[in-house]
Amino acid sequence: MRAIIADDEELARRVLREYLNAHSDIEIVAECANGFEAVKMVTECRPDVLFLDVQMPKLDGFEVLELTGTETAVVFVTAFDQYAMRAFDAAAVDYLLKPFSATRLGESLERLRRRVILKAPGRSVTEAVELGNAARVPGEFLTRIVVKDGATVHVIPSTRLDYAEAQDDYVSLRSEGKTWLKQQTITSLEAALDPQRFLRLHRSYLVNVDRVARLEPNTKDTWIAVLADNSRIPVSRSGYSRFTTLAGSRR
Repeated sequence: MRAIIADDEELARRVLREYLNAHSDIEIVAECANGFEAVKMVTECRPDVLFLDVQMPKLDGFEVLELTGTETAVVFVTAFDQYAMRAFDAAAVDYLLKPFSATRLGESLERLRRRVILKAPGRSVTEAVELGNAARVPGEFLTRIVVKDGATVHVIPSTRLDYAEAQDDYVSLRSEGKTWLKQQTITSLEAALDPQRFLRLHRSYLVNVDRVARLEPNTKDTWIAVLADNSRIPVSRSGYSRFTTLAGSRR
């Protein structure tokens, strides 16, 4: 089985490498020190398993999971056991709590081998996104959104997101004159963003209220939000009520 190790700690990579080298059916095809490298190497090498640290620079383990598709099996490697159940919720094969022994790694490899034999289904992209949402503590909101466009990963700071538009199980993200498509529901994105900054002004639109220049009447019970870049977003009656309530609370 082809394996990739992704961990920003060189010592941790070395220990895992030594343990894995004792298993003749495991071939380490790449090692990565940050999340960007991990996404790149998974895309290029298409490994059977990714040993993935949770806390890494550039992209964390949850963002890597979100961007690497569903075919590669994942074993989380972490010093934070509160992530364990969330890892299983995302269909990770197992998690290794640092520091772990060679015996404990062997148990993970047995689970991995059974998965390969049974051809168990991998996680969905939606599950990976929800895992990242669940990993944040209450009151902590998404500060950036990651989007994969071919081999390129774009990181959009949430403060620079103008609006998101629902397109079935995808969202179209508009930021600084550019648009990206991401596999995520608008409801999931709304739950991850700060409600004091982002409002669902329409069932299909989630808008950064700091980008709203003005509201214009449209029909009897609807309005149009004109954004700073002159984008025009429909506003429902309930969206208008939410917007005026938030605007009043900010005064």
